[in-house]
Amino acid sequence: MDYKKTNAPSNTVTRDMMDLCADTGNIYETVAIIGKRANQISVEMKNDLSKKLQEFASYNDNLEEVFENREQIEISRYYEKLPKPTLIAAQEYEEGKVYFRNPAKEKENYSNFIRDCDEGLFTTDYTDRLL
Repeated sequence: MDYKKTNAPSNTVTRDMMDLCADTGNIYETVAIIGKRANQISVEMKNDLSKKLQEFASYNDNLEEVFENREQIEISRYYEKLPKPTLIAAQEYEEGKVYFRNPAKEKENYSNFIRDCDEGLFTTDYTDRLL
């Protein structure tokens, strides 16, 4: 998702913990997912800002030529006003735009499926939940 077009709030919002952990069943797992997504967004924002500010980089060591570049200041202010990566990630998670998986749970589900097949408890309803 493009962080520039997000509808995330620019300040902190109180969120219902039960709604947040509805998908995972564990609030700590949910926070880890949101944190990892926030790190991804933060890296993307930093790279974009670095690319834009690279245009203004001066390779001269002359201290007398120090001046404020108005465009550079406007770019910096724009990025300062954007919502923080954590808020964007939380908004994306609430909207269902974050893909996540837990390999440990997938392995457990697969083990349960194999065990049930061996015991003759194989049903189509159960396979629909796995697939």
